[in-house]
Amino acid sequence: MYGDTAASRKRVAQLREQGGDIRAAADHLVAQAESVPWRGRAADAMRARIKERANQLRVAAGHHETAADSLARHLGEIDARKDAIETIRHKADSLTGDAASRIAALEAEGDGAQPSDQDVVLAAFVPPPAGHKDWLSVELPGL
Repeated sequence: MYGDTAASRKRVAQLREQGGDIRAAADHLVAQAESVPWRGRAADAMRARIKERANQLRVAAGHHETAADSLARHLGEIDARKDAIETIRHKADSLTGDAASRIAALEAEGDGAQPSDQDVVLAAFVPPPAGHKDWLSVELPGL
């Protein structure tokens, strides 16, 4: 099986939380600068610089959100692929099991009847390892 998406989803939550923390820090920084009783050109320059830095922090927070969104989309794709692999594996197991039963029934009858070409293909199928991406390219009759 590929990757534990639960662990990566925790990282998505951490990225979102960090983005929120950075935004809150930017807001707090601006509020502190505004609350300083210092007045004059130097004070105005300091406040302007703090606002610029706060804007840069907000941009960084936005990058955290973008990263979290991208990772969440990627994890959704992984989960979809894992579900598709499991669906294909389950159907292939059913098809190959049914074919093996039909072949066994023909052999038990002992009248020399031959299995269908489809059953021969299904009985000869060697499955990829459980959860492997090769399941996505499996081609079997009836699949």
